[in-house]
Amino acid sequence: MSRILVGLRRMLLVVVIALVTGLVSAFFLTALARTTQLWDENPLLIWGLPLAGFLMAAVYRGWGASAAPGTALIIDAVHDPITHRVPLRMLPLILGSTLLTHLCGGSAGREGTAVQMAGSIAGTLSRWLRIDTDDTRLLMMAAISAGFASVFGTPLAGMVFGMEVLVSGTVRMKAALPCLLAAIVGDATVRLLGVGHAAYPVLAPVLSPSLMGWSVVAGFVFAVVVVVYVELHHAVGVVAQRFFADARWRTAAGGVVIVVLTYLSGTTAYNGLGLPLLTAAFSAEGVPLWAFAYKMLFTAITLGVGFKGGEVTPLFVIGATAGATLGSICGVPIEVMAALGFVAVFAAATHTPLTCVLLGVELFGAGLVLPVAIAVIVAVTFVGNRGVYQTQRVSVLQRELDAVLQWQTVQQVRTQRRRFWDD
Repeated sequence: MSRILVGLRRMLLVVVIALVTGLVSAFFLTALARTTQLWDENPLLIWGLPLAGFLMAAVYRGWGASAAPGTALIIDAVHDPITHRVPLRMLPLILGSTLLTHLCGGSAGREGTAVQMAGSIAGTLSRWLRIDTDDTRLLMMAAISAGFASVFGTPLAGMVFGMEVLVSGTVRMKAALPCLLAAIVGDATVRLLGVGHAAYPVLAPVLSPSLMGWSVVAGFVFAVVVVVYVELHHAVGVVAQRFFADARWRTAAGGVVIVVLTYLSGTTAYNGLGLPLLTAAFSAEGVPLWAFAYKMLFTAITLGVGFKGGEVTPLFVIGATAGATLGSICGVPIEVMAALGFVAVFAAATHTPLTCVLLGVELFGAGLVLPVAIAVIVAVTFVGNRGVYQTQRVSVLQRELDAVLQWQTVQQVRTQRRRFWDD
């Protein structure tokens, strides 16, 4: 009887966290839509980006220092909630800074914001109620699922994302029910409040051997795109820190670079979320040949110097535009390749293949599931241990006599790889 009561209490807490997350996400999505509209109507706001970056970094340097790691802190908090405490102040900080980034034309997303807000809610509630470590982990994972599902309207993908993003190649089935419940409640809350999500074409191409072959090729190409993006993002951070030790001036300088690039490109298509590019990638018109490279550059600089916001939506745009370009070159239907790029680039960058197969089904229909699965698996396989979540755990077979399988973070793997080449 006691186990049943404990289970019911746990599910009740999951519902509460998911409900609050859904409410906050609905507010965020509404505010983001209005912010994006203001940016579209007033492109001169781009000149405020350096000042916005300076103020943002100044606030995080002082009052927000404990929340500065962002999504990396959320992942660490699931693995060790005692050592890594997620403060409640993370919620207003990431909400305000993300909106400010978008208002002034920074190239960022929204998933990271939703996950951080949800993690802040779950972490705070766990401390207030003095919940034990195991249950805190489950609540944090459920919160991640609720945040993802509520922002993108994909409860199945959201459920798996909360379990899969923590450790590459591993899904903790113990958390499946809490994560599913949280994803459903979070998504339903946003929908009941009348906040809509982007609609994508339902695709059901003929599953020919040719399409299967091009799906393999596409997966490899998308892996290369992810490797370039991750390394570029990392290089921007290293170079910027070398020239500007003070985070305030570093972010401001990055804002200046984005202003210059915007005027050199002659368009604002690569600023903000990039949703017009995403729409164009699925249309007959297509996108400029190098659109994915421009979006990659704008996003790597924006986030690499310290502006706040997620990476998932820009990854969607980079992948879809790269797929549209590949489709136009190979003679494969553009919308099919755009859909494969949409999910495969995200999968390779976050090491979440199961999430992305489900995401492809939820967004583009079950008729595309086999090409999606092929492209996703190939992309994740070839990208190696590179990824956008530096505290995500990955399995590393240690080259020792006992060949012990250990778990390390993406950052640790990167450091070891660089030491190997240095030696």
